[in-house]
Amino acid sequence: MIDLTTLGAILLMALVTYLTRIGGYFFLRNRSLSPRTSAMMEAAPGCVLISVIAPYFVAKNPADLLALALTLAAATRFSLLPTVIIGVVSAALLRHFMG
Repeated sequence: MIDLTTLGAILLMALVTYLTRIGGYFFLRNRSLSPRTSAMMEAAPGCVLISVIAPYFVAKNPADLLALALTLAAATRFSLLPTVIIGVVSAALLRHFMG
């Protein structure tokens, strides 16, 4: 059973993430962006994802390193969403079975 505090934290984080995502569209909806700015805006989600997983490049836990390798392999073949799903599921399973 999930603790209500944990559930509340997850829901609030999801809400803040959603609000920051739509906030960009709301504030930039009537502006025309330069090609350089558009490219930067499209690359930003990938940069955020990399900053989240970068510490695992130096992890000493074999399960984390193997999950990272699987995620990198998936990234060469799939789009962002399937890659994230593969990364999360592989990390969870490998941590569970490898300790």
